Amino acid sequence: MAQAKGIRIQKVLSDNGIMSRRKAEEAIQQGRITVNGHPAVPGNPVNPMRDVIAVDGVRVRLQKKKKNYYIMMHKPRGYVTTTSDEMGRKCVTDLLEDAPARVYPVGRLDRNSEGLLLFTNDGDFANMVMHPSNHITKTYRVTIRPGITDEQAAKMSAGIELDGKMTLPATVLVLEKGEGRAVLQITIQEGRNRQVRRMCEAVGLTVARLKRTSVGPLKLGMLSPGEWRELKPSELTALRNAVSKK
Repeated sequence: MAQAKGIRIQKVLSDNGIMSRRKAEEAIQQGRITVNGHPAVPGNPVNPMRDVIAVDGVRVRLQKKKKNYYIMMHKPRGYVTTTSDEMGRKCVTDLLEDAPARVYPVGRLDRNSEGLLLFTNDGDFANMVMHPSNHITKTYRVTIRPGITDEQAAKMSAGIELDGKMTLPATVLVLEKGEGRAVLQITIQEGRNRQVRRMCEAVGLTVARLKRTSVGPLKLGMLSPGEWRELKPSELTALRNAVSKK
């Protein structure tokens, strides 16, 4: 078996682009993964240089030196944020066929939302971005109906109770007002499931369109829906600095 000291098998498989940590945990529970011929267990420590890992009986070839990739995409509406979908819906990874390595989404945008979505094969980076304690801000441009009152904006700014817990204070700016509609800029410090939509619904607003425009210091910029690019070193540094200052 693997040595007592090593790297968790889920992390090894994720870092090498074999499967996400969640998928690895599921495969381990199903008995599909072995280490040196023995069934793996969740958290199984392995030494990638010595241990033989197999999935469904096929040996996994691990990279001798892993290179991390960091990608930003303008996710289009109509795509689900997953690597595969049992219902046959379009997945965001379908748009990354030409990516230099297998990468995974960092966080989520629901099917009807669009905007900035990050991808990486660096598990530590993904955890840094998603960990609730880091409070990395996310900004959205939200078109709502029928309109918005000062009271509704104040309620969302102060915090809304979702699933029995108050959201952290948010910044809500009214960018445009029209007949039966308004455009808001909403910045939140956390990333609960469908949080912005649910905040709006909680005060009686209907979201007609939702677009994420930034994650921390990273801006969507001029990317068109479906386009992606690798992050610049300066952008990675800015994001890490934003976390370190929390």
